[in-house]
Formats: sequence, structure tokens, C-alpha cells
Amino acid sequence: MSRRSGILEFAVLGLLRESPMHGYELRKRLNTSLGVFRAFSYGTLYPCLKTLVTNGWLIEEPGNTHEDAVSLAGRRAKIVYRLTADGKEHFEQLLSQTGPDAYEDEHFAARFAFFGQTSRDVRMRVLEGRRSRLEERLEKMRASLVRTRERLDDYTLELQRHGMESVEREVRWLNELIESERAGRDLRGSESGESAQQDTTFGATGGLPRPGDTPRTDSPGDTAT
Repeated sequence: MSRRSGILEFAVLGLLRESPMHGYELRKRLNTSLGVFRAFSYGTLYPCLKTLVTNGWLIEEPGNTHEDAVSLAGRRAKIVYRLTADGKEHFEQLLSQTGPDAYEDEHFAARFAFFGQTSRDVRMRVLEGRRSRLEERLEKMRASLVRTRERLDDYTLELQRHGMESVEREVRWLNELIESERAGRDLRGSESGESAQQDTTFGATGGLPRPGDTPRTDSPGDTAT
């Protein structure tokens, strides 16, 4: 499995843990709620869904609403995808993993979107791992700038500075989140150890949240079978 397909499977399982959905609804949620999936097609989504069904993590159910009957008259009814008990267990296993992939750009964005379903200790490990990864990246960027700045034109130099500033902003944002987690607070300022369900819309640049962004949260019910 490629890293990209692994991230997509993780996101699909996480969204279906909130509620069953049609493929269209899934694609819409992936596009609007997780910036990392803004540019992908049904040709990518449906093979992923088929794999998850084959693995026993999802089941397919026929749509049975009046709206389906009217909008799809004369055509095959929409399929609703529902998380199975095995699928829920598999997703919870994925949530608990904190290996190096969880710190990379795309995977971190997807992981962060489901922090509301993730235990506090796992959130801390992912946040600290991401911060460490970015601090390493920032150190390399600074060293590269020192070596090459005399050979760069003003525009290329400005572009490199912009990239460094973006990484610095995310490091500051991560520091704030880590401090909040250590203080026992979630994004709602709650002192409770229970994390709130959360649906996060990421910033428009690169799909990652920025220090000034305010995540959108709600509390969907857990309707998984």
C-alpha cells in the first residue's frame, strides 16, 4: 500500500466512524474538511472503498431514502457505506500509531483532523514528533540559505525566506497546542480528560492549519456498527 492510499483509507474510516455515507458525501467531506484531499477523484475514492469492503472494514447498503428514489429514478440506487465492528477496531488501531509517517505533511494533516477521536497521550506524541520533524527541516533550510544566499537572486531568496517563515509559524502553533495538551486542555478549553469529537477544516495553503486558523468543531454521534 502506498503512503497516499494509506492516508485516504485512514480518512475514510474516520469519517465513516461518525456516520454512514454515500460515496458522494464522502468525497465532499474529504474535499471540504481535509485540505490534503482537495484534489482527488471518484476514480481514487471508489477503489479505496472496494478495498475496505473486501477487508471487512466496511459494508455496502442500498440507499433507501425518498430523495434517493427520486433523484436516481431509472438508475442504480446509491450505495451507503457503513463501518463494521472490525473496521472500527482497525481505525482505533490506526489512531494509536505514532510512527514517523504520522509526522509527515499529508499524514499529519489527516491525523490532526481526527484528534477529537484520539487519546491525549497519542496526540502529544504526534504533536511532539511533528514539531521535532519541522525543527529539523528548519535547521536544514537555514543552513542551506547561509550557503547559497550569495548566489540567489532577490526573488528566489524571498521565496526561501517565505518557506522558512511558514515552518516557523507552524512550530509556534505546535508549541501552543503542546502546551495546551500538557495543561489538560482541548481546543475548546475544557479541563476534561475526554477529548471532544472534532471536524477540522485546514488552512488553504498546503492543507495544514496555520497559527491564525480556527478549527471548526462539532460533536457527531458514533453510529458505527
